[in-house]
Amino acid sequence: MTSPRSTQKFTLRNSALAIGGCALLLIVLVALLWSLFTTSDDDIFSHVSTVAGTGGEFGETFGIVVKGRDIYVSDGQNGKIWRVKGGNTEVFAEGLHTPSAIAFDGDGNLIVADSGTHTIKSVNSKGEVLTIAGVENRAGFADGDAATAMFNAPIGIAVDKNKIYVADTYNDKIRVLENGKVSTIAKGFDTPCGIAIWRDKLLVADTGARKIRVIEPDGSVWTLAGNDDGEIKDGLPLSASFVQPTALAVDKNNSILVADGNAIRQIDVGVISTVRTITDESRGLNDGAILRARFNRPSGLAFETSGNLLVADNENRLVRRLTASKYGHEITSDEITALRGTAEEFRNAAPPRWPFDPPGAKRDIAGTLGEIRGEMNEGNDQVWFHNGLDIAGAYGETARFIRDEKVLRPIAVDNFGNLRESLRMPMLGYIHIRVGRDANEKPFGDARFLFGKTNGKIDGVRVPRGAQFTAGEAIGTLNAMNHVHLIAGRSGAEMNALDALSLPNLTDTRPPTIENITLFDESRCAIETTNAASRIKLSGKIRIVARAFDQVDGNSERRRLGVYKLGYQLLKSDETALSDINWTIWFDRLSPREGVSFVYANGSKSGVTGETIFDYNVTNVVNGDAFRESYFDAAMLSNGNYTLRVFAADYFGNESFKELNIEVLR
Repeated sequence: MTSPRSTQKFTLRNSALAIGGCALLLIVLVALLWSLFTTSDDDIFSHVSTVAGTGGEFGETFGIVVKGRDIYVSDGQNGKIWRVKGGNTEVFAEGLHTPSAIAFDGDGNLIVADSGTHTIKSVNSKGEVLTIAGVENRAGFADGDAATAMFNAPIGIAVDKNKIYVADTYNDKIRVLENGKVSTIAKGFDTPCGIAIWRDKLLVADTGARKIRVIEPDGSVWTLAGNDDGEIKDGLPLSASFVQPTALAVDKNNSILVADGNAIRQIDVGVISTVRTITDESRGLNDGAILRARFNRPSGLAFETSGNLLVADNENRLVRRLTASKYGHEITSDEITALRGTAEEFRNAAPPRWPFDPPGAKRDIAGTLGEIRGEMNEGNDQVWFHNGLDIAGAYGETARFIRDEKVLRPIAVDNFGNLRESLRMPMLGYIHIRVGRDANEKPFGDARFLFGKTNGKIDGVRVPRGAQFTAGEAIGTLNAMNHVHLIAGRSGAEMNALDALSLPNLTDTRPPTIENITLFDESRCAIETTNAASRIKLSGKIRIVARAFDQVDGNSERRRLGVYKLGYQLLKSDETALSDINWTIWFDRLSPREGVSFVYANGSKSGVTGETIFDYNVTNVVNGDAFRESYFDAAMLSNGNYTLRVFAADYFGNESFKELNIEVLR
């Protein structure tokens, strides 16, 4: 991650080259210097800390607003508004369905977009809830009297004097509630979520369009930033790109803060405006220096009177704070672990079933968590960990929810129309599915699936925030991948589904297969291991690579699954163990993508077609968030003969091992 000043310099070069004029370069230099020397230190965030949520109070944190010294947070999963007061977190209001953005009006009432009931609500100082616009539990579109006006899962709220602005998210419109009447002030958006007052204008985070829009007082709309590339790219506003801008806040200098994807970004508006990313853009949870701080789908932003920025860090279920200097509590690794919960808790939260009917009929397991996808080669970064459990089915077969859940992501369906089409629920994800339609692309007729069309052809599907589903209901049908890729666990806290789910009648009595073991020196030069007649002579630091795979009962012989854990052990010449098994790699939780090269050696590959090869770097250490290079150091042993035993185990406790006879020569 580059520093803000480095980003500005990069933007400067790009804009100058794009125009090709030295005169413009001079203008940009002057503007940049003016910006640097007129921005106070208070406007530059340098540190991130955690304010609330480490006790697991929140089901999610979506909207956030400040009143005095108190912080208010909406929790759509639990249907509550929380108040953080004097360091304590308490329930301020409950009985809502799926509250989203929140804001205070001039009378001190908290205005709530209750997406799940398609209404706008007001909460007084006693926590009493009143519907002020919309028809309870009825989605639709209608202007007019507040009591009969209709919304479709509104998400965004902004209040300006006696006007309440609403991002009517799934009607793709911006509405205003004033004097008991609802009217539409702008349309033509794509799933707008965040809105904010900016000078005499209204800002809109046009989430599906990946742009920041401006609505003028006369209702005209123009694009301030974003080019629809769908990635995080800084620069001049119209050349910069966004992933999914969701929330907005405006600081005292009229700069705009944006919650986008997993990052916090800033639009500095001036003679030469720029978009810059001020936090790490990767998903995660990390406090401290701002450029290394990580978030997980932040969805709400609010400024404190001190100028600090509060963030509703949605899928981390926390309230975080950005400050100009080091301040506040930095979350600990133990607190992070506690927030993620255990596989046992997850497993016990719902009755067992498969994602097909009949729910108790055993299916073939086609892929497990931690397997490589793509091919590992030097310089190839197009590899990743498989993050779920593949459960085989037939083309066009109906896939079904395996537990009760409601949608919380504003855009829950991804990759429409391709083989990775998916629906992400809070605790589970379902991939390789035609969401809401059959094998012939015909919609199910379920009103919870909202289809877009161009020239009469379906070109997208949305499932609104707040839509609820029960176990056994249809999600959609299997596409040509012929399996459900099932993700278990919250985003960022994915678990091994074999551990986190109860799948009826699933058994595994087959231990993993270790095909061969290869040894390399510290420089990755191969050491001869094929001469079984003599011991392998070793000295110094050694890398152990094991080619292995697993299978469960019922798998065909061609089916190769990843191994659950691997390790090694040294035995003396009399076969007594020098130590317990050193388990180095295991997949109880998903590891970051950066860990793939630590697990898999060059030549490893797996995918839809072709050969499957799992060559594991057994001496490296990889588990959850931790990954590091390590070795078997022969120099730590006395000269002599030993047996190197390499182990592979599956989740069900079956183990296998393969041995090499070695001689240590220091």
